[in-house]
Amino acid sequence: MKQILQDLKNGNTLIEDVPIPQMRPESYLIRTHRTLISAGTERMLLEFGRAGWLDKARQQPDKVKQVMEKIRTDGLLSTMDAVMAKLDQAIPLGYCNVGRIAESAIKPGVSDSLPIGTRVASNGHHAEFVVVPKNLCVRIPDNVSDDEACFTVIGAIAMQGVRLAEPSIGECFVVTGLGLVGLLTVQILIANGCRVLGIDYDSTKCALARRFGAQTVDISKGEDPITAAMSFSRGDGVDGVLITAATRSSEPVHQAAVMCRKRGRIVLVGVTGLNLRRDDFFKKELTFQVSCSYGPGRYDPFYEEKGNDYPLAYVRWTENRNMQAVLDLMAAGKIDVRPLITHRFPIEKANVAYELIAENREPYIGILLEYPGREKNDFVDQKRTIDLKSNETSQTGTTSRSPVVGFIGAGSFAGKILLPALKQTGCRLKTIVSSTGVSSTGLGKKFGFEKNSTDTHGIFTDAEIDIIFVTTRHDTHADFIIRALNAGKNVFTEKPLCLTIEELAAIEKAYNEDYLLRDDFEMFIFFE
Repeated sequence: MKQILQDLKNGNTLIEDVPIPQMRPESYLIRTHRTLISAGTERMLLEFGRAGWLDKARQQPDKVKQVMEKIRTDGLLSTMDAVMAKLDQAIPLGYCNVGRIAESAIKPGVSDSLPIGTRVASNGHHAEFVVVPKNLCVRIPDNVSDDEACFTVIGAIAMQGVRLAEPSIGECFVVTGLGLVGLLTVQILIANGCRVLGIDYDSTKCALARRFGAQTVDISKGEDPITAAMSFSRGDGVDGVLITAATRSSEPVHQAAVMCRKRGRIVLVGVTGLNLRRDDFFKKELTFQVSCSYGPGRYDPFYEEKGNDYPLAYVRWTENRNMQAVLDLMAAGKIDVRPLITHRFPIEKANVAYELIAENREPYIGILLEYPGREKNDFVDQKRTIDLKSNETSQTGTTSRSPVVGFIGAGSFAGKILLPALKQTGCRLKTIVSSTGVSSTGLGKKFGFEKNSTDTHGIFTDAEIDIIFVTTRHDTHADFIIRALNAGKNVFTEKPLCLTIEELAAIEKAYNEDYLLRDDFEMFIFFE
């Protein structure tokens, strides 16, 4: 399948052939129909990748502090190796995905599980197939098109910002920054019965905000936001400001404080500088809050990865329920995203879309990527193991007697330590496996593996493979070791080895049965 990745070293956008991702518990495999490029977030990633070393450091001062601390503790060379290894890993782009469920890993009997073929919106990446946890997937109403549903996640970001602002009917709000999130915020506030003033320097975006029912301030025409806000609020000051702009300046926060009435609310949904002026907040007793993405549950592994929902009675609006609410507003005609769609590209021409964003050569707002085969509900034409035909590093020095290696895990330890050492031994690097296929794509090409896979079972059944290296998370080691020994393979795993008593007994059983008569085999297990 094709997936869009970004090289953080140079900012290049890559359209890579990647195997279908590995299924995870409590998740769905989705065949993608459409994805939406989040222009603000993804442009920031492009700019970071294309920046020089000095500009990269300026953009991430917190990371610079971490690097300096690491230099003091680990030394310059070790730190530089770690930084280069981090930048050497391409990252997947995108988080606004629409498609149909092709496979499910939801436990049987779960009442809210979605059947195969259901059309869903999720935060999946730009890829032909994505695996997404169930709490990040929502069913799309029949009267909402794929194009419209692509805006669900962006809408949930706007929705969470509005919820934190706690608007009530008749209140007046300012939205600073009329990009995708800002224009959706405008519509949600108006649907909530509020009067809205939008601020931006782009006349086209201001015109869209007026089309949705807002008044606007066009900074490019010299209009003053504070004067306009005071007039808009009839001299009282606005009830609240939602900042959906992306800038390094702290001026939007200062302006928001000046615009607000006493005890007004300011919510930061976008990105700004945060050099706050105490007097701005002290004299008016203003509240200031930073909104976290789509809502409660975001970045909580128990909610997102393990599928544990928050009780509705105690957490009314989770990220999943925010996404559902956005789709309900679309279905009711309260949110109209069709005027926001300015460009379409097939996935094969995604580079053109990203050049458009990077060079800003023409106006854009909503950029959709379209995917082939969206009418199909199966995925028999896709593979979980692919050939790496364009290896950057050939396997020199290997012979017919060279050990054949299978590798499970493609993290930083593997890329920095194990694989460079293995490469020098002259062994034959056959298959590298990772759960998503992304990290193994980069390392597979770099070190000359023959195949890239997300199928761990294939490693154990491959008769050619002599030794399996396990470099995955520690809690997965025991299972892979048992499977490798039962398949008659030599196995290496990095420490620490996490074992239960039952797993240790299973390893001893596999060792005794498969290797008892082999004089060349030794097994050592150390406990500290």
